[in-house]
Amino acid sequence: MEYQEAKEKFISTWGSLGSLWGINKAMAQIQALLFISTSPLSMEDIMDELKISRGNTSMNLRQLMDWGIVTKVLVSGERKEFFTTEKDVQELARTIAKERSRREIRPVIKVLDEVSAIKDDGSEKAKELIKQTKALNQLTQDLDTLMNKMVNQKQNWLTKSVLKLMK
Repeated sequence: MEYQEAKEKFISTWGSLGSLWGINKAMAQIQALLFISTSPLSMEDIMDELKISRGNTSMNLRQLMDWGIVTKVLVSGERKEFFTTEKDVQELARTIAKERSRREIRPVIKVLDEVSAIKDDGSEKAKELIKQTKALNQLTQDLDTLMNKMVNQKQNWLTKSVLKLMK
């Protein structure tokens, strides 16, 4: 397989995986392109490479920057904005895990706290709701704690965690 074919296959596959992870295909493809680029890319570079519109590119770059995955870079002598992404795979995974916790898990915990704290009127329905939401809340909090521990581990946390699970 030649470089261009391999690059296109990687970007396409990453885009498809992104959809499974809950982000849109273009956003995942932009991140993949930046991830394998040897230098920062302009919005025009990204648009040309991925054949996507300016609006789509701009919106997805903004979201990737909000996630802390993509950053703007100043290129001396250039008026255009350039973008890059974290190249360290483990640091990238930590950033994504931290943002997923903040955006997805913590709001669920808040709702489960509220729902499981309803007044028990003595009915079986209320008791079951309280019991199940408390159990789900505990599991969600445990997962959030585990994710935060992994996020805070700096060196090879992913590798160490996987190896511990395999033992």
